[in-house]
Amino acid sequence: MSFSWSPKDNKSCNNPPVATGLKRSRNDTGNKVTVVLGAQWGDEGKGKVVDLLATEADLVCRCQGGNNAGHTVVVEGKEYDFHLLPSGIINSKSISLIGNGVVIHLPGLFEEGDKNEKKGLKGWDKRLIVSDRAHLVFDFHQVVDGLQETQRQAQEGINIGTTKKGIGPTYSSKASRTGLRVCDLLGDFKDFSARFKNLVKQYQSMYPTLTVDAEDQLKKLKEYAERLRPMVRDGVYYMYEAIHGSQKKILVEGANAALLDIDFGTYPFVTSSNCTVGGACTGLGIPPLNIGDVFGVSKAYTTRVGIGAFPTEQVNAVGELLQTRGHEIGVTTGRKRRCGWLDLVILKYAHMINGFSAIALTKLDILDVLDEIKVGVAYKINGKRIPHFPANLEVLQKVEVEYETFPGWKSDTAAARKWNDLPPKAQNYIRFIENHIGVPIKWVGVGKSRECMIQMF
Repeated sequence: MSFSWSPKDNKSCNNPPVATGLKRSRNDTGNKVTVVLGAQWGDEGKGKVVDLLATEADLVCRCQGGNNAGHTVVVEGKEYDFHLLPSGIINSKSISLIGNGVVIHLPGLFEEGDKNEKKGLKGWDKRLIVSDRAHLVFDFHQVVDGLQETQRQAQEGINIGTTKKGIGPTYSSKASRTGLRVCDLLGDFKDFSARFKNLVKQYQSMYPTLTVDAEDQLKKLKEYAERLRPMVRDGVYYMYEAIHGSQKKILVEGANAALLDIDFGTYPFVTSSNCTVGGACTGLGIPPLNIGDVFGVSKAYTTRVGIGAFPTEQVNAVGELLQTRGHEIGVTTGRKRRCGWLDLVILKYAHMINGFSAIALTKLDILDVLDEIKVGVAYKINGKRIPHFPANLEVLQKVEVEYETFPGWKSDTAAARKWNDLPPKAQNYIRFIENHIGVPIKWVGVGKSRECMIQMF
């Protein structure tokens, strides 16, 4: 092969083609997306923060999880419970989107919408969009979830403590490429039915006691399909247009929390999806470039539902007081939450993964009656500080927590509406948290309603 050059070749170089197109702006990256994420083990009050931000949002999205999440929002004295619907559905001027990373139980979705409609949530179905790529949770997935828990208990003497909403089995179907999506349900129903029956047989071969009336299920699914059809869009194109169209405020509402993340949480006592910031990108089809502020939500203490390591847990009068005063009962499961002191080791760890722009600290008022308040600042093993959050659960179970102790403020903060309304000792507690984790606290919650979120900046 010859690479020699001759003077003839110069002719093509003397008259290069003239560029006629307009130069594209290098700053044309589109709208930034604000993400709200749990920074502990869930139940931090993300719904309240989302509700606050959703009053000005044009689009509010869910990116992962299913109806294993539970958010309670109080507006004008009315209490709404959300599991699958984004909390932003309350705002009649915004659109809510359920992204491709979410797994959807259709009976649960419509039951939730109808239940909240009776409380006053009008027109929710007209402002809800569902991605055609989202996977479907079937009733038998929920039965299998329960069977798996029973099996774990029998074999290992311990279960994971799932919500039994079928989330894990559905993500398993997704990962093994046997799952069914919204687009399949709305496509050729004959083909969908055949694949549905195959999936049932697959699970029945693993769980011989599983009984499924496939024809009855398919009949119901066909009815749900027609109710769902007007809501379905291609989520990728919809998000692209929202980001690159006119100026919009876009909000992503994370479900579950950092310490329940399938990769970064206290595995195996975790959920089945990525509930850290990466889940917002993969669960909606958003480029990382378009992620703007990432707000972490943490209680002023720590709670956890179900089984798994919990270093700052207080199985004593303090834990009982936090549980009672904080009404710590799961929205989804009705289970009592385990309670303990605030753990700054897990908050720092959550920040490492998510890169929080700011934190919302909720339920400060629950601490009002305590004489002293402790905060976990480090973990020790054999008397020596460890510089990381252990991946190994056996190690995590053995850690000794190093605490900082603060005097309680012993006064009611529920009526506080600005920073200066808070007692100096409460202010010191907040400032210590900020300084220790290196993230500013933007909101402090002192009650259930919107008005009880003190905005700091």
